Amino acid sequence: MDLVKKNEVYTIDITGMTHEGQGVGRIDNFTVFVDGPVEGEKVEIKIIKVKKSYAIGKLLQVLEPSSDRTEPFCPSYKRCGGCSLQHMNYEASLRFKTNVVRESIRRIGGLENVVVHDTVGMEQPVNYRNKAQYPIGRYKDGIRAGFYAKRSHEIIDCATCTIQHSVSDRVRAVVKEYIEKNNISTYDEITGEGLVRHIMTRVGFKTGEVMVVLVINGRNIPSQKKLVDRLVKEIPEIKSVVLNVNTKRTNVILGDENIVVYGRDTITDYIGEFKFNISPLSFFQVNPVQTEVLYRKALDYAQLTGKETVFDLYCGIGTISLFLSKKAKRIYGVEVVEAAVKDAWENAKVNGVENAEFIVGEAEKVIPEMYEKGVRADVVVVDPPRKGCDEAVLKTLVDMKPERIVYVSCNPATLARDLKYLAEGGFEVREVQPVDMFPWTYHVECVALIEKK
Repeated sequence: MDLVKKNEVYTIDITGMTHEGQGVGRIDNFTVFVDGPVEGEKVEIKIIKVKKSYAIGKLLQVLEPSSDRTEPFCPSYKRCGGCSLQHMNYEASLRFKTNVVRESIRRIGGLENVVVHDTVGMEQPVNYRNKAQYPIGRYKDGIRAGFYAKRSHEIIDCATCTIQHSVSDRVRAVVKEYIEKNNISTYDEITGEGLVRHIMTRVGFKTGEVMVVLVINGRNIPSQKKLVDRLVKEIPEIKSVVLNVNTKRTNVILGDENIVVYGRDTITDYIGEFKFNISPLSFFQVNPVQTEVLYRKALDYAQLTGKETVFDLYCGIGTISLFLSKKAKRIYGVEVVEAAVKDAWENAKVNGVENAEFIVGEAEKVIPEMYEKGVRADVVVVDPPRKGCDEAVLKTLVDMKPERIVYVSCNPATLARDLKYLAEGGFEVREVQPVDMFPWTYHVECVALIEKK
């Protein structure tokens, strides 16, 4: 360890990548992590941190570039904490994500013979996000509205973001200029004072409807009618303007209370043929194009014939439930967020779905209770948060032994952990399909098919 010194410059070969896209190299067998290189490159780095078992390096220059390297298209790329893979061409980023899933299943899951398909990418991997969240703050150089810098809460002012829907940039510009001209205060995380915290937009890709949410540390904005009138005049696609009240000293973006100051309290959009009402607090996948790809694969893996009882665990606002409803006998959706369950019932009603029922509660409590009462599933779909399934849920699935489980995951590591548990409990993991829900970031969504042995 003494051989690797802080502030020294070294030349290293990048022999691997972490799951977050950092390059991995070695200095005399001592591991070094570096943002920015691509596997196979020779790079010059400066050591900026030395720990007991590893060091962090800063990329100075690429001496021997990989054929997978490309010029980042975003001027804020080096500072913004969002798109960490823009220095790789798109096909290379898809291969990287496939490898992350394969390695997670092999190393964490201990499963050697699972088929992991190539990651399904987008034809046009830009302007794909239907939701933007811009933190806003006042600095010595003026108002900044954009995104946080890597591993910090410093705001990088960002006039355009290529992965956001273009209307979000227009909303940001209008609100930022209004705050500057009217000298409206912005929230300070350190003092807990100041008014405007975030600008959020939600966009219906198929309907064109736009919602603007202003997250504030209070209940109104000075001369807010002038701001609303200007927004609606310059961006007529806006169908809803909402003040979200968040007076807590927290880094959670949204508060619980919404005040509608223009238009409706929801906008609508479609996934496939199904219509959804989207509120400021609704969970709705941010990439509608790839969401349809993901859900159709989940429906394909479910292999429904019309006779099955299906459990949809962590069901959110019922998006997957509705996709499955036309081919299932009965759907039971379970979700811990009460507002989401209310939205799920409403979405079922809007779409004329009568064979779906939604239950408020923690899946780890609800599913064992249903099982004890004799309600059993032929097929179970799970779409848990990043932490994966609770062990009580997995135990009940092992006891219940449904014909198949379809696991939708946003975290390959917890997916692999849970697949290991199910494999040890009498199931066989057949295949996994990664889907690129978040191009240019290291995140990857997966859907896995698991069948009873």
